Amino acid sequence: MKHLIRKTLAVGMTAVIAAAAFAQYPNRPVTVIVPWGAGGGTDYHARTMAAMLEKELKQPFTVVNRTGGSGVVGHSAIAEAAPDGYTIGTVTVEINMMHWMGLTKLTPRDYTPIGLLNFVPAGVEVAADSKYKTLKDLLDDAKANPGKLKASGTGQGGIWHLALAGMLMKAGMKPDQIGWIPSDGAASGLKELVAGSIQVSTVAPAEASTLIKSGKVRLLAAMTPQRIPAFPDAPTLKEQGLDWELQSFLSLMGPKGMPKEAVDKLEAAMKKIQASPEWKAALDARGFGLNTMGAADLGKFADKSDADLGAVMKAIGIAK
Repeated sequence: MKHLIRKTLAVGMTAVIAAAAFAQYPNRPVTVIVPWGAGGGTDYHARTMAAMLEKELKQPFTVVNRTGGSGVVGHSAIAEAAPDGYTIGTVTVEINMMHWMGLTKLTPRDYTPIGLLNFVPAGVEVAADSKYKTLKDLLDDAKANPGKLKASGTGQGGIWHLALAGMLMKAGMKPDQIGWIPSDGAASGLKELVAGSIQVSTVAPAEASTLIKSGKVRLLAAMTPQRIPAFPDAPTLKEQGLDWELQSFLSLMGPKGMPKEAVDKLEAAMKKIQASPEWKAALDARGFGLNTMGAADLGKFADKSDADLGAVMKAIGIAK
């Protein structure tokens, strides 16, 4: 009996010590893994949030880009990290596509949701010197020359690939009428677009904002319900006769089993940051909208998105 009492007290003390430790969370540097390349929209959100979390929580938040495998490498690194709150990452909409393609077994259920960073809509971009002045010009050429045109902006089966495939289907074409060249993210795809290696990208307009503003890239359309305020001259697909919309999501999550105390601290800090003028100004600077969602709602949303995108991927034949 005495042994049992001592053991119970020891377990209780361990729990108290652990709770006390996480009450002080974070008390050392936090790593933020980004599964996509530097310079893209996910990286921009992650670095901006990390800098503001560092200021708010008084510990370094270091961003590490872990690219490769169409997003599998970085997402796996987040899921496989110790669930102690000191390694988190930007889980993106691709987590709801990779497993349908057989690239990984990971799903949203393998993570601990913390908060939404943003929703990011797709667009249709061409190089400034492209012969395509309108979306109709682009689609007419694609119809006349199946497979001739190439596009990029994410991995095979990634969200911007689905954006292109869905648009082509709505235009009465096969989803591969414009070929897809896999890349590590929007920045890589846009670099190829400007260099002339591909003819179109379907990344977020905000990710191409700097190139659009500098006159190197032209935005032909937005895959949104209404025109994007930062790009008011770009018509929606619906305005051009195509009933198709698509938006990515970027989120902050940790490995499954993170302590509630750490999640609560991070979620509260994110909420405060996202209500600040500094966060809005940072998003406005790149043409991003402002969208927020807490941990509980993010988990529900990610599950629904997983089911919805799986249905689309099956319909266009890229789900296994």
